[in-house]
Amino acid sequence: MPEKQTTLGTRLSRYTDAHRVRRALWLMAWLVFGWTLSVTNPLNAQSLTWLGTIGHPMSTARGVSDDGSAVTGWFTRADGKNFAFRWTPSGGMQNLGTLPQHHTSEANGISGDGNRIVGVAFYQVPYGGSWRAFLWRPENGMRDIGQLPGSGVNRADAISGDGSVIVGTGIDYGNAIRAFRWTSSSGMVSLGTLGGSESRAFGVSRNGSVIVGWSLNHLGERWAFRWTSAGGMQGLYPLAACCGEAYGVSDNGLVIAGRAHSAVTERWHACLWTWNSSDYSPRDLGTLGGNESQALACTNNQIVVGWAHNASGQRRAFRWTPSAGMIDLTTVYASLLSSGSYLELANDITPDGRFIVGQGYNAATGRREAYLLDTLCIGHSGDVDANGCIDDADLLGVLFAFGSTGEILGRVDVNCDGTVDDADLLQVLFNFGSGC
Repeated sequence: MPEKQTTLGTRLSRYTDAHRVRRALWLMAWLVFGWTLSVTNPLNAQSLTWLGTIGHPMSTARGVSDDGSAVTGWFTRADGKNFAFRWTPSGGMQNLGTLPQHHTSEANGISGDGNRIVGVAFYQVPYGGSWRAFLWRPENGMRDIGQLPGSGVNRADAISGDGSVIVGTGIDYGNAIRAFRWTSSSGMVSLGTLGGSESRAFGVSRNGSVIVGWSLNHLGERWAFRWTSAGGMQGLYPLAACCGEAYGVSDNGLVIAGRAHSAVTERWHACLWTWNSSDYSPRDLGTLGGNESQALACTNNQIVVGWAHNASGQRRAFRWTPSAGMIDLTTVYASLLSSGSYLELANDITPDGRFIVGQGYNAATGRREAYLLDTLCIGHSGDVDANGCIDDADLLGVLFAFGSTGEILGRVDVNCDGTVDDADLLQVLFNFGSGC
């Protein structure tokens, strides 16, 4: 009996010693790998691309194609004149020019395939001027899309994802400001108002069936609206007694983004209207600690982007989700920004929620510039360092980050669920040796 106890004790001692050695080896490997990460930082899947200004003082991005491969907006010259642009990874920022006899232009929307862009061209004279809505296509450039019967003054603010419908604001009979819907067959058609003297359209669903914006009602109050061919223009209940504005709508038309007066502070707060089987319910999205915020675009699954004041009163780009609430993109993606840089506006988001475009301050150039932010992790088979071989380095990468949570985990979050855990480790182990 004593002999068996001694043998068991010896075995336990040897096992414990071996276990300690393995733990020490793993710890050393983690430390070495961590040092390597701090030098090369190869694991960050997200990216931020400053789109430039073509050598001019400023630019801003207003729209992005479905796959993030084309961005539109405008750049500002030193003389203060704006010109519409289209940006692609291969071609960079392309000046779209303006309409004949016009002096400047601004692009406000882009179709899902990135080949149709809409906006407004300006004709400036010493005591006034004229605005004209335009449609740009690669094959024929920029062209005037016509007008409401009452006047040639109009602007285009959005285009449907399928490129069939353009919406914006024009001047109708009697100098009345009216939201409009344009198609190639019908031309520009007024959408009316909610009983007041003015309406404006800013967003349209993918197939053009739902249009959103704001209109004055019979009391002169500004109310957000939703328009359909079947129901016409219908007001959206605000957060308080008054008022609201809608600026973006999801592809399916069931989610609407904008702003409304807070029921508590009466300040403008970003607002999300969602369909609840019989009507649209408003939701206050809050701020980043400051006074006001505004939502500008949204997706079917209620990802919202816009801008909000932080506690210091600075305007910062945000993303809001039902689970995480409102987050400051500058804070969350700080690792993608150089010292002193920040993201100020988020103007549009792709339908899958991956790409966000807007305007920020690029400290490296000292300019406010358009940006393209790639936010989503891309799931993979376990090749953490993306060298084509799933090996010890990939295993160590996951082990070193094990237990980490958040939105910027990079490729160590193999399955992109926001946590580096057993599932990620198993994915690497299951495919270990592949490609080597």
